[in-house]
Amino acid sequence: MLYELEQTVKAKIEAKEAESYTNYLIASGYEKIAKKFGEEAFEVVLAGNDTLAEETADLLYHLTVLLADRGVSFKEVEAVLNERHGTKSTFKDRPDIEQW
Repeated sequence: MLYELEQTVKAKIEAKEAESYTNYLIASGYEKIAKKFGEEAFEVVLAGNDTLAEETADLLYHLTVLLADRGVSFKEVEAVLNERHGTKSTFKDRPDIEQW
């Protein structure tokens, strides 16, 4: 499904449809896309079980637009995940983000 979403987003960008929310985001630039992605991430964190799937769908859509804007495909993300699979974690406790 994520690859289908990626193709739909790319098709909307290529079609340059004036009424397209995807094209509104692309035309608004990376900062707007990143802000919307951040807002959606926050909504996922706050979502209850009854709205978590809906908020996650919004998050994945905005992530897809962000990746498309930056020229990164899900195949590239998948390659990184495959490379990491089965390797020892390099987790390090990081300080909390205090300022956005």
